[in-house]
Amino acid sequence: MSGGSRLDSYVDRYAARTHGMTTSEIRALFAVANRPEIIGMGGGSPCVSALPLDTIAAMTAKVISDHGAQALQYMGGQGDPRLRELICGVMALEGIHDASPDDVIVTVGSQQALDIVSRIFLDPGDVVIAEAPSYVGALGTFTQYQADVVHVTMDDAGLVPEALRLAIADVARSGRRAKFLYTVPNYHNPAGITLVEERRDEIVAICAEAGLLILEDNPYGLLGFDGPPLPALRARVSEGVIYLGSFSKTFAAGVRVGWALAPPGVKEKLIMASEATTLCPVALSQYVVAEFLEHHPWLEQVKVFRELYRTRRDACLEALEASFPAGSSWTRPAGGFYVWVTLPEGIDAKAMLPRAIQGRVAYVPGVGFYSDGQGRRNLRLAYSLPEPDRIREGVRRLAGVLAEELDIVATFSGASGPQA
Repeated sequence: MSGGSRLDSYVDRYAARTHGMTTSEIRALFAVANRPEIIGMGGGSPCVSALPLDTIAAMTAKVISDHGAQALQYMGGQGDPRLRELICGVMALEGIHDASPDDVIVTVGSQQALDIVSRIFLDPGDVVIAEAPSYVGALGTFTQYQADVVHVTMDDAGLVPEALRLAIADVARSGRRAKFLYTVPNYHNPAGITLVEERRDEIVAICAEAGLLILEDNPYGLLGFDGPPLPALRARVSEGVIYLGSFSKTFAAGVRVGWALAPPGVKEKLIMASEATTLCPVALSQYVVAEFLEHHPWLEQVKVFRELYRTRRDACLEALEASFPAGSSWTRPAGGFYVWVTLPEGIDAKAMLPRAIQGRVAYVPGVGFYSDGQGRRNLRLAYSLPEPDRIREGVRRLAGVLAEELDIVATFSGASGPQA
């Protein structure tokens, strides 16, 4: 067969690392979920309509007027010094008081930070230890760099320390090299679980004893519903942790501004990796975020988000309680955007998704949050964007689809059972 007759005539030219690249379960939903008749509970989009958009428009105009020559130009690859100093103030709210602006690297969202950390640490065949389940965007990045992901169990209190110990030992016995633990300790994506305070020191100690770097991804840390932010893992130690943050959830996803806080040697390599990708982070976005932090009551805006998301979380949980069948269970997040649902035995969330779309509701199947095929009975519901009444209706629609699936399972189970 000639190369020209293939669907992709370049297939023999791609690098080996492209072989594991797959479409994100979430991105694949966007085209469908954005249809107005479908209630989209898949993507974790912030509710930017809750922002004072007129104020932000005036603020952006002021940035152009006052700093246009700088904001519309290239800048250093590490990011704007004023923004890096303000970021240190943001991290102080989570107990990180020893951060220096010189150790902060501004990135194009925290997704770029994930990419450049992976690029400088991961060789093909290396191991990343990660929670089960884990953020799908991180799993895709690790796969792109040809790393293997070893999942570690979570329970309602977060990552299980003993399971982490066993995973580290198992990787060592296999002769492979674990490069870091990837963790989302606060209001986990996708599970909605928070690592309890009592376990945090133990997790840090286990990793320090094993010489295992911690990659702490914390985009939701300020969005708790029931009290002040928990101290970050990075607040406990200055070495052995790379901390990732983002303004996508506490300001606006569209500005694409995140950051990494890294030890000095790592920081230099991250800057070089970032410059090789983007030359520099987007200057205009950085100036706008800095203006927001410096001249807008942004903590009041975060409080608005917290109350809004709490109301939507409550609507989601109440609807699940009212309409989901026996055999279902779900997490009860204390912050963030997500509820993680376990379906009754015999139900495959990915196989059910086309029927859910026909039923005018969308979610993300659980298999996308594992590297090893787990998660068939799971799905993630994001309550951050729809209004509470839409959330209730979306859950009601989903419950109806699930009831139909259970009827099908029962019919086939009866047909294949013993005959009289």
